[in-house]
Amino acid sequence: MIEAENLGKSYGDFTAVRDVSFCVRPGEIVGLLGPNGAGKTSIIKILTGYHFPSRGRAVVGGYDVEKDPVRVKAAVGYLPESSPVYGDFSVEEYLRFVAAAREIPAEGRGRAVDAAIGECGLEKMRRRTISKLSKGYRQRTGLAQAIIHNPPILILDEPTAGLDPNQILEVRRLIRTMGSEKTVVLSTHILQEVEALCDRILILNEGLIAAGGTRDEIAARLKGGQQYALTLKTDKTLGREELSAIPHLMAVEGFTEVDGACAGGFRLYELGLSLEAGVEGGDILFDWALARGHRLRSLTKQRYSLEALFTRLTEAGGGQGAGDA
Repeated sequence: MIEAENLGKSYGDFTAVRDVSFCVRPGEIVGLLGPNGAGKTSIIKILTGYHFPSRGRAVVGGYDVEKDPVRVKAAVGYLPESSPVYGDFSVEEYLRFVAAAREIPAEGRGRAVDAAIGECGLEKMRRRTISKLSKGYRQRTGLAQAIIHNPPILILDEPTAGLDPNQILEVRRLIRTMGSEKTVVLSTHILQEVEALCDRILILNEGLIAAGGTRDEIAARLKGGQQYALTLKTDKTLGREELSAIPHLMAVEGFTEVDGACAGGFRLYELGLSLEAGVEGGDILFDWALARGHRLRSLTKQRYSLEALFTRLTEAGGGQGAGDA
């Protein structure tokens, strides 16, 4: 649905995007996550046909952004960071104007406007002047103009910027609903946005893709495997040498004998272990403990928080190569 190949964008002597490649499959919600100045908006403008790349190639909905920019724009619904609404119009007047600009046939414009108003929850505001709307309803109006021509692709740049918490939840709900039928690319620097909405993440830093994939996939590549925390109760002395019998073990991250023996001579051990990526670590550890006569008191797969991933990749100046995008 969207393919970017060795994409680059320069403004004079400044390079905003450097050799970026990724794809977005039909029906995905993909988040472009990065600090300010990471290159997110430049990529968005290329994908929507508003800027041409300085280098590389982008194909959106089957159309090359340089060769067929008009067809790209017809296939895309775009919400810029500053919602493009005209304050002197009512919501309905504005959407009728957008429908005409999108060359929706005159006999179908009323239906298109009604559908966009209904999907974005603007029924009570349709005759309200846009300048008198709250920021949340102006953002809804911006979303309505993005979907009025029923595009297969939505590209949204910072869609919840400046909204209050309730408005953010409302707009996220709308995006999630739209994402059930459309391919969505969402640019943001808000970590919770990605957590709440996205199937997959592209973390950008200094114009490069620092990592791509789901949160767990990125974490596994960064940490070199899967991390587990477990507590064992056993009447045997447990040493590090015995842990070497665990299949697919990569490293022992922590090993503590809890002070004091339990009733009946049992002891508790708290372990942190790293297993290879892609294996069923929980099953492996359960089977190992059972075979050795140890009792599992707890077994938890550790997850890198998205905040930790983001900080590690952007503070370190990570570049493309941390994973397939």
